[in-house]
Amino acid sequence: MNQRETLKINSKGHLEIGGCDTVDLAAKFGTPLYVFDEKYIRDMMDVYRDTIDREYDGHGLVLYASKAFSCMAIYKIAAQENIGVDVVSGGELYTALKAGFPAEKIYMHGNNKLLRELQLAVDSGVGTIVVDSYDEADMLNELAQKKGIRQDVLIRINPGVEAHTHAFVQTARTDSKFGFSISDGTAEKMTAYILKKGSLNLKGYHCHIGSQIFEKQSFVLAAQKAMDFMAKIKADLGFEVDTLNIGGGFGIWYTDEDAKISVEGYAAYLEALIAAVKDKANELGLKRPYLLIEPGRSIVGEAGITLYTVGAIKDIPGIKKYVAIDGGMFDNPRYALYQSKYTVLLANRVNEECTEKVTIAGKCCESGDLIAVDVPLPEAKRGDIAAVLSTGAYNYSMASNYNRNFIPPAILVKDGEADYIVKPQTYDDLIRNDVVPGRLK
Repeated sequence: MNQRETLKINSKGHLEIGGCDTVDLAAKFGTPLYVFDEKYIRDMMDVYRDTIDREYDGHGLVLYASKAFSCMAIYKIAAQENIGVDVVSGGELYTALKAGFPAEKIYMHGNNKLLRELQLAVDSGVGTIVVDSYDEADMLNELAQKKGIRQDVLIRINPGVEAHTHAFVQTARTDSKFGFSISDGTAEKMTAYILKKGSLNLKGYHCHIGSQIFEKQSFVLAAQKAMDFMAKIKADLGFEVDTLNIGGGFGIWYTDEDAKISVEGYAAYLEALIAAVKDKANELGLKRPYLLIEPGRSIVGEAGITLYTVGAIKDIPGIKKYVAIDGGMFDNPRYALYQSKYTVLLANRVNEECTEKVTIAGKCCESGDLIAVDVPLPEAKRGDIAAVLSTGAYNYSMASNYNRNFIPPAILVKDGEADYIVKPQTYDDLIRNDVVPGRLK
């Protein structure tokens, strides 16, 4: 069923993940439920780390892009697999630190970092901060100066490479809110500005062209443009870059419209990128930069599934059939945001023939609360367990308590064992921060 055997069909005809029967998981932990395969996550971290070790003599670091899925357990796994992480908010940073992740291997991003977030980063000894505005550089320089340190920084640049992906997740277009453009000279001006900051230590550049990208050449082109820019900076400003962060964005399988990439296939993406960096360094007479990559979705995306219980079924003859689940846009907003496509199975009846196409609807009071449209299923019945595949990335991390629904818990499975990594919410959790002013009592 899955190219890395994350998912199997067991002898009962049930969907299995990490050696656990999903029907049993639903019965034990309830639904909706996020389920993550630990071995899959570790395998993906390993392939990226090992490729850098093999192809680039270990002169680089894998950074797990924790915006894809952030909780203390994922940072524990990343630390055990000897990789770094990137964070994009004070909340992600705090979570990583509370998990005991080494601060020197944390890279902090964000196009509008708040003063309190920068303060936390500096006070915690975060290794590198990616600067994305002039006033951020000013604030960070002042904080570092007060602490008596020189803070390592990268500048986010925009190479102008537009990959074929959804417009909302393209981040290197010329009108992007992220980074400084190479083409219009603003990236070079920002470089000169940072170099004059006495408490900032410029290490190099960061670029990220977007997400869910399958074109290997897009990553290669971005690396080539970044290297060309580095050569120009060396010639114009006399500054030779030490570090290049090429970002992430490797695509994953959601439906059969997407490519199914093997572990070796992801290694090939990175191998092509590394080859481009090596070739450009030789061509331009540059030292090989310390290379950083930031995979997130490709590490956890296919590692995760979401389990739901089927509820109401509404058939509008000749028009549409709705199969409602006990979750919705509050645990997976990606269809509402991007019209993202998913594969859906009935986990308790996987082997049965698909006889109809249905729309999977959530329980929110929103017409747009849909999870998947025109998906083939056997005739669903109340009480069936629906499994939505490839939900490990940007589902829990984008979840909300809309309509005062619970954000589902998450479990980690491996070798037939299952443990909570995010506990279930309660009604008391929903009202914990509510306050009734005295004048209303």
